[in-house]
Amino acid sequence: MGARPLSPAPRGGLHRFANPGRFLRLSGRVLPWLTAAAVLTLGIGLPWGLFFSPPDWQQGETVRILYIHVPMAWLAMGGYAGLAVGSILSLIWRHPLADLACRELSPIGALATALCLATGSLWGKPMWGTWWVWDARLTSVLVLFFLWLGHAALVRAFDDTERGARMGAILALIGAVNVPIVKFSVDWWNTLHQPASVTRLGAPGLHVDILYPLLVCALGFTLAFMALVLARTRAAVMERRIRALELAAARRAEAA
Repeated sequence: MGARPLSPAPRGGLHRFANPGRFLRLSGRVLPWLTAAAVLTLGIGLPWGLFFSPPDWQQGETVRILYIHVPMAWLAMGGYAGLAVGSILSLIWRHPLADLACRELSPIGALATALCLATGSLWGKPMWGTWWVWDARLTSVLVLFFLWLGHAALVRAFDDTERGARMGAILALIGAVNVPIVKFSVDWWNTLHQPASVTRLGAPGLHVDILYPLLVCALGFTLAFMALVLARTRAAVMERRIRALELAAARRAEAA
C-alpha cells in the first residue's frame, strides 16, 4: 500500500494547523524569517565564540569546541522530546501532519546527535586523554543516536507509510525513557563527564565571556534546527500532494 494523501482535518483545536494548505501557507511565511534569524544569530555567535571569546583558564583553547558541542547536545535531547510529543499527537489524536513532521525530524536529530558525539570526542581527547570512555553520559547519548537512526529507518521500512509511522511512534515513545537518563546521568552516577555548567540551579559554572556567546550559538543552532525541520516537512507535504494528484490523474486516464 502506498502513501495516503493528506486530507483536510476537522476544524478546531490543534487540527486547525494540520490542514495541508493552511500549513503550507503559514510555513511559507514563517520559514524565510526563521532562516534569516538563524543565519544572523549564528553569524554573530560562532565568530564570537570561536575567535573572539577568551580561552578558559583550565581548558584553554579547547573550550571553543563547546560552542558547537553543547548546542548539539541540547538539540539531541530537546529534539527527541519533540519527536515524542509528535508521536503522541500521531497515535492518540491522529494529527495529520504529525507523522510527516516526525519522519522529517529524525534524520536531523540523528545529525545533531552525531555532531554531539564527534565534538565530544574531540574535546575528550585533550581533556581526558582518550577519544571515548564507556561513561554513563557518553553511553546514553550513543543509545540516543541509535534511537534516532532506528526511528528514521523504521518509518521508511514499510510500503504502508501509515503503518511505518505507527511503528516509529511506538519506538519514539519507548526511547523517550532515555532522555532523562542522558540529562541526569552525571548526577545519578559517578561519571567522567563533567556536571551541568549552564543549566544547574544557582549561578552557571561558566564565566559570562564564555556563557554569552554559548547561549547565542545555542539560539542560532536551535533556529537552524527548526528551519530545517520546517523546510523538510513542507517538502514532504508538497511531495505527498503531487503524488496524490498523479495518482488521481492516472485513475482518470485508466477510467477513460
